[in-house]
Amino acid sequence: MASAAEQLAANLNLGVLAKATDLKKRIWFTIAALVVYRLGTWIPMPGVNPQVMADMFRQSGGGILGMFDMLAGGALQRMTIFALNIMPYISASIILQLMTTVVPSLEAIKKEGEMGRKKINQYTRYLTVVIAAFQAYGISAGLLGMAGAHGPAVIMDNHLMFRFTTVVTLVGGTMFLMWLGEQITARGIGQGTSLIIMAGIVAQLPHAIAATLELGRTGALPVLVILGLLVGSVAVIGFIVFMERAQRRVVIQYPKRQVGNKMYGGEASHMPLKINTSGVIPPIFASSILLMPVTVAQFSAAGGPEWLTTFTAIMGRGQPLYLLIYSLLIIFFAFFYTAVVFNPTETADNLKKYGGFIPGIRPGKHTAEYLDHILTRLTVVGAAYLTVLSILPELLIAKWSLPFYFGGTSLLIVVTVTMDTVAQIQSHLLAHQYEGLIKRSRLRGRRG
Repeated sequence: MASAAEQLAANLNLGVLAKATDLKKRIWFTIAALVVYRLGTWIPMPGVNPQVMADMFRQSGGGILGMFDMLAGGALQRMTIFALNIMPYISASIILQLMTTVVPSLEAIKKEGEMGRKKINQYTRYLTVVIAAFQAYGISAGLLGMAGAHGPAVIMDNHLMFRFTTVVTLVGGTMFLMWLGEQITARGIGQGTSLIIMAGIVAQLPHAIAATLELGRTGALPVLVILGLLVGSVAVIGFIVFMERAQRRVVIQYPKRQVGNKMYGGEASHMPLKINTSGVIPPIFASSILLMPVTVAQFSAAGGPEWLTTFTAIMGRGQPLYLLIYSLLIIFFAFFYTAVVFNPTETADNLKKYGGFIPGIRPGKHTAEYLDHILTRLTVVGAAYLTVLSILPELLIAKWSLPFYFGGTSLLIVVTVTMDTVAQIQSHLLAHQYEGLIKRSRLRGRRG
């Protein structure tokens, strides 16, 4: 009986999907946009010797530089037009969000509604150009002094024009990806920026698996470690799904009210508060903040001052300073982003406005304090979960030289973005199903 009901529900969903033409267009648009992105990660940057660049990256591509390449989908190692990926845009978004909390004029703009949001987005784009230009110039300066394992320069043409073309190309690639992400969000399925990052990680997974198996074949990595890695990856994915779905349900009671001769209200509902309200944002934001200065420093370390070389060494993969700063940034952004997306005072005021209350808690200020207390405890657990998930795999990667794609951050991004995208698809299907029911009821009403 249960299997028959499940089969009927599956057939109904397939039928709805077949008729949901708008959803199909959105899915195809998203796929096409991601294909364009992946093609761009293979277009080489003008003036760069890709063979020597790949050889150099194999020697010094660990640490944060390797993480940057993971988030860029391998574009940095190949030094393509999308080498900076969309990380400058994420850095600009972080800076603008921080500034809106401390600069009164920006805070006032944010409160203007849709017009304010458009202004903030425009400022974010301008700042993205500045950050991308800064990073691109640092990369061009570093490439000028780099050499491969066999001695030839990384670049083919060493003059001022190379700096100019590098900055223009990399900034243009970042701005195109920013625009592409906005188009996916508006005309496709899912959050465009997150999907672009996820697509780069997923595209590199087959190569990472092959490289890991090759380490096992040559004896550089014990077979038991490989088996433990596979089992651990599955366990981590299950843990991520569990934590992302976990929530604390706060009971909300609505009083009874009489309208005419009928009684309304009196029912109880729940306010779901997720353990990890910030989602995948803290690890991405923390990575972006670390990547912005360190990437330029690593590219510029060759032939640079000694302090720059020392800085890149202590900020390498698995180094204590890197792990400490990374953990603190994750914790900070977990609390910061939670405070941005959920305002206990505003929520308490809305509940009071519509007559809702939490049993045993006075409306207004006491309700806000109660919600803030619950949210703080949940965020502590969520921040600890994100920190452990991001730091422990880093230690294993540093010990066994495993690919970054098996790290907790990459798995968290892939699983979280996939869950959000599937949820959006289900919402579109449900909305289309309701539209069909409304149309049928209207047709029956006209016939009657």
